[in-house]
Amino acid sequence: MSGRPRTIAFAPGERNIFLHLLTACNLACHHCYINREQHGTATLPIEQAERWLALLLAPGKANNLVLLGGEPTLHPDLARAVRTARRLGYASVTIDTNGYLFHNLLDRLAPDEAVLSFSLDGPDEKVNDPLRGEGVFTVCTANIRQAVALGFTVSVIYTVSRRNIDHLHRMAPLLVDLGVSRFFIQVIGLRGNASTGGDALQLTPEEWLAVVPTEAARAAAQGLEVIYPKVFLDADEPFQCAGKVAENYFVFPNGRVYQCPLCEDYPIHSFSIKGDRLVENPGLTEKRFFSLTIPEGCVMHKLLQADNIPYDAHGQPERRISCCLLKNRIPPG
Repeated sequence: MSGRPRTIAFAPGERNIFLHLLTACNLACHHCYINREQHGTATLPIEQAERWLALLLAPGKANNLVLLGGEPTLHPDLARAVRTARRLGYASVTIDTNGYLFHNLLDRLAPDEAVLSFSLDGPDEKVNDPLRGEGVFTVCTANIRQAVALGFTVSVIYTVSRRNIDHLHRMAPLLVDLGVSRFFIQVIGLRGNASTGGDALQLTPEEWLAVVPTEAARAAAQGLEVIYPKVFLDADEPFQCAGKVAENYFVFPNGRVYQCPLCEDYPIHSFSIKGDRLVENPGLTEKRFFSLTIPEGCVMHKLLQADNIPYDAHGQPERRISCCLLKNRIPPG
């Protein structure tokens, strides 16, 4: 079995931009976090997207960009956005896709221009498609094979829920066969669609701890780099909030800019883009909460998902919740 997981520390010299080019999608996944009431229905015109990419770049830092939707490959100018980002100086560009790769994306990008990150929630169509849509498994895996054959670096994101956790152990052999290099195991968040049916999807702490760390190690032993959320802090581990010690900006087409993804269902974003300027919002925003210290760890989790935190007979939390952006990493082999 592979080595022990190592916590990926927040890097003070980095800035990570998560830019949603649009909120439209060809699928309707059960756990989709997009909330169009809050995030809007607009598609960023490419000229505006390019101005925002320049605005959000931090000179002198390692800038990393993740392009998201909805489904970002539905944007007709996605390839142009990637090239603009690289020309501006973004160190890395990742495209998060459901696997459909619209607008002949693989023909319009070179493998060294972007990493492709595919969402796949089951080792076969019987597990994946009830969560993501009929026929999705076949399309997604075929396009993964094609991307790998063309020389793209490919990762897969698996969002663990009660509907697929029993099949997590079957993912590593599939991904090795597909040629995937990195495996992200993601916890389901009570946002968007999942916020209305989360009890049927989200795992208990006991269910997560009983399965995910062990299966992550087994996947790494089979040659995959595995990354998964820290979720719970060790007894002697200090709590760190990414909103205070890291630079992460989650940007939506309506100009909302969040620092914490847990907050995205609410109009409490720290910043807005107005007139192509990044403006800090006044009043009670997410940023006001980041400095609060509580026994539970993450204050936003306590405020927004309090029912997920178990307490002992003395009213103390049984486990402290880590920042949702803190990850564990196990190297391959």
